[in-house]
Amino acid sequence: MAVAMASCSLGVNLNSNCSLKKPLAIPLQTGAIVEGSFGFGSKSFCIVQKGRLLSSSTSTSPRASSATAVEGGKPDGSQSETDNIPIPKVIIDQDSDPNATVVEITFGDRLGALLDTMSALRNLGLNVVKANVYLDSSGKHNKFAITRADTGRKVEDPELLEAIRLTIINNLIEYHPESSSQLAMGAAFGIVPPPEKVDVDVATHISISDDGPNRSLLYVESADRPGLLVDLVKTITDIDVAVESGEFDTEGLLAKAKFHVSYRGKPLIKPLQQVLANSLRYYLRRPMTEEGSF
Repeated sequence: MAVAMASCSLGVNLNSNCSLKKPLAIPLQTGAIVEGSFGFGSKSFCIVQKGRLLSSSTSTSPRASSATAVEGGKPDGSQSETDNIPIPKVIIDQDSDPNATVVEITFGDRLGALLDTMSALRNLGLNVVKANVYLDSSGKHNKFAITRADTGRKVEDPELLEAIRLTIINNLIEYHPESSSQLAMGAAFGIVPPPEKVDVDVATHISISDDGPNRSLLYVESADRPGLLVDLVKTITDIDVAVESGEFDTEGLLAKAKFHVSYRGKPLIKPLQQVLANSLRYYLRRPMTEEGSF
């Protein structure tokens, strides 16, 4: 969870001994050491040089699906010009279930049972412990409660959470190629990239408010890109702010994150809120310059 028989080569470095059916591109900062978690507890991992494949037990290349694998499309996998393509949404929720990471996927009423997506999640070393579907005015919502296969607990590692997100989006683009133009990831490993890029300065919004006596609520909205979840957590933890839990939403070309954060068990004071907001704005708005351009 890519007509024209295109393929791409992508890679993820996971901290569990699991295999990936489809490697994914996560262009992250060179040699960065991340200390933190997007859930509970703390975990360290290393992000290797941007653009290289990170080590993994097994890796394969995602391939464009055959026409028969496309739901609701023409025989060649395309959509008619009159079709109104819905906005794809992928939500990773660390708040609603204390024992599992909840993932929700919406793409109008076009999604099926997502058996391939559940299989891909299992290949990341995860168990799908519960799945359900509900309908509302926005379409069909597929929800999964997932845990790590090795511990039976919810996923806390930001790098693995990002791999989950990109795996779902990759499968969505593979089986619903029409979603490619609606997703920022369509430019990374889709067949049809978005027709226009999001203006990062316009799309970026950051707010921080108190959230009880022991923590603050950080809200970040910006243009989506691969590796964003990991990089946000690294930027936050680099200034010794703890990420306790939260939710990360992918809505078309945008990413929207809510993090419960604290500093030494207390809410962030105003000066620290300003430092954090400035750090995030600097990271989100800086030019994505390739190392080879120097």
